[in-house]
Amino acid sequence: MSKILMPLVALCLCITSSAQNIFKAQIKNKETLQPISSASVTITGNTAGVLSDSTGYFRLTNIPDGSQELRIASVGYETFHQSYIFPLTDTAIREILLHPHREEMDDIIVSSTRTSRTIANTPTRVETIELEEIDEKSNMRPANVAILLSESTGINVQQTSATSGNASIRMQGLDGRYTQILKDGYASFGNFANGLSILEIPPLDLRQVEVIKGPASTLYGAGAIAGVINFISKSPRDKPELSAILSQSHIGQSNIGVFSSARSKKAGYTMLGLYSRQKAFDADKDDFSEVPRSNNFTLHPRLFLYPSENTTISLGNSFTKGNMLGGDMQLISNGSSAAHSYFEKNETVRNTTTLDITSDINPSSRVVAKAAYTLFKRNIFIPAFDFTGTNYNLFTDVSYIRNFRNQTFIAGANFINDRFKDQNTEHAQTLGFTTSTYGVYAQHTFDANETIKFENGLRADAVSYGNKLYKKNEVFLLPRVSVLFKWNNNWSSRIGGGLGYKTPTTFTERTETFQYQNLMPLKDVVAERSIGATADVNYKTHLAEELSFSINQMFFISRVNNSNILEQDATGNYNFINTNKKVTSTGIETNARLVYKDFLKLFLGYTLTDTKAGYVLNNNQFMPLVPKHKINSALIAEKHDNYKLGLEAYYTGVQFVYDGSATQPYWNLGFMAEKYFGKFSVYINAENFLDTRQSRYKPVVSGSHTSPVFDDIWTLTEGRVLSAGIKFKL
Repeated sequence: MSKILMPLVALCLCITSSAQNIFKAQIKNKETLQPISSASVTITGNTAGVLSDSTGYFRLTNIPDGSQELRIASVGYETFHQSYIFPLTDTAIREILLHPHREEMDDIIVSSTRTSRTIANTPTRVETIELEEIDEKSNMRPANVAILLSESTGINVQQTSATSGNASIRMQGLDGRYTQILKDGYASFGNFANGLSILEIPPLDLRQVEVIKGPASTLYGAGAIAGVINFISKSPRDKPELSAILSQSHIGQSNIGVFSSARSKKAGYTMLGLYSRQKAFDADKDDFSEVPRSNNFTLHPRLFLYPSENTTISLGNSFTKGNMLGGDMQLISNGSSAAHSYFEKNETVRNTTTLDITSDINPSSRVVAKAAYTLFKRNIFIPAFDFTGTNYNLFTDVSYIRNFRNQTFIAGANFINDRFKDQNTEHAQTLGFTTSTYGVYAQHTFDANETIKFENGLRADAVSYGNKLYKKNEVFLLPRVSVLFKWNNNWSSRIGGGLGYKTPTTFTERTETFQYQNLMPLKDVVAERSIGATADVNYKTHLAEELSFSINQMFFISRVNNSNILEQDATGNYNFINTNKKVTSTGIETNARLVYKDFLKLFLGYTLTDTKAGYVLNNNQFMPLVPKHKINSALIAEKHDNYKLGLEAYYTGVQFVYDGSATQPYWNLGFMAEKYFGKFSVYINAENFLDTRQSRYKPVVSGSHTSPVFDDIWTLTEGRVLSAGIKFKL
């Protein structure tokens, strides 16, 4: 009898154990590694499940033997599907990382408004470019962020040189000098360095890019008339990170970059290293380079100290060295000769040291102190002329933040000293210029109720600027107001406006085009002043269970008074003067997203810009190099950790160049594909595969090899770019 019972008991135990497989795991946000609570965990085909706890942990029991698909869903994250064979070979607690929805932006925390609120609760309109898109664009151009910005609505990356490739950023139809460029909140890219700013910011260590369109001088002082672009670096996380990229393009650009980070309880670090090499490239075979020969190196280490749970200290130093040589292709290859003597050479060194101290006095109060010192040296050489100068910038800021139940109060003060030293001793008059700013500011964010939220601010800046020819002292009061209306879960809108100013500078995208030759020092030129406003309406919904749709419609207006304009006198010298002719920019931006099953994503954008200046001498007074119509579109198919495919199309309408003539509209189409193999991925890019370039419409260069004349640059010059690369992530 016992011989019969024993096998039956064993069989029953086996059956019981087969129904008692256990799966344990912790769920985290893939980008921040923060635990995700209340995520729903089920086995496909079985309605019974569990929720993750406050630490992201869950324990799922009674799982049948065999292949079972685990399904995890959480609001704001893409649904996780993964098959496992039970019983498992081990009992370890697994880590499951969920991807944040790209179409769900409301939970993204922004820091450029100083309040560290989510987008959904920030009255100031802030756009973000997230890590996934940064990663995608770094495949195309690992050396700089130009392409990352050029494909955003309302932002135009304007090339300023036909041979060197230098560029500036325009927002809402206004000149590049009206856009404030920040790195981690530090304003270190203005004045002499402005023309090269976006060419010296690599994307590999960026976590997020935040864009405030419209007046933002109340937040960041001079130069934020058109808006602010803040590039935010990664911080060390509990899990060490190591990533590397190696890429090559058919036009001769090679890139190798490495980023690493780690932290312990008391210390952490991040480290970026990037080397980029470019061969000179002549797209239209006219013997002049569209892309210069260049070598660029960037090293950016940051040390983080955590002396207590409430205090973080970060010390960083970013060093960039580069050189570019463009012009006659035979000169670049073989050296100068009597028949081939034109060149444009740039040598740059940039070093920025930063210190950031953040301390929580108590759960509702925080003090933040920031300081940065930047040295930027640039040498420009063209035949029979050279220009050498060094820009020194000291930035300090201290702020106090107090949070209450439904409001936040911020008070702060800052000091900025910007000094340009012209080192061209042989020139009769140098362009040396110094600007010192003492500022105080206050900001109040108030949640009146769940529907209406206010953000009001006031800044007072006492500014002293001048050179050997004149000195000027001015005081600026800069109010700003923003209101957020959250009508319901589908509809919201924002409206905001404020005043701004820009201190005088000789370094603009226009003077960059002639390398500051025959440019006279500033004399009796005063600051430009502005007033501007933006308003938007946002709608989001689910058209079907797995089909989401959102659209944002923005309206903007800016007016600049006392505009600093460039005039050429009878002797051929260039002088800046103030004009009483206003610059007015109005327009709209439309952004729409359609996402199906966390797999297929369609992005559409349209920008209408109408910028007019009374001092422009063409018949319609349109601001040069501002397209009235632009269309941005992208279609992405993606299966996370498997593959990604993308098709992009960008349309740019008619523009007017400086002589008043109109340009042709054009399309720029691109394709990308990336395949993942665990910790490795390989990718290919075909940028501008229709080969749109300016030389297809008219010659970019006229004249002789020794005395070339360059046309205004209004579109792409290098044409089609094919590239491929390998990435590694740990």
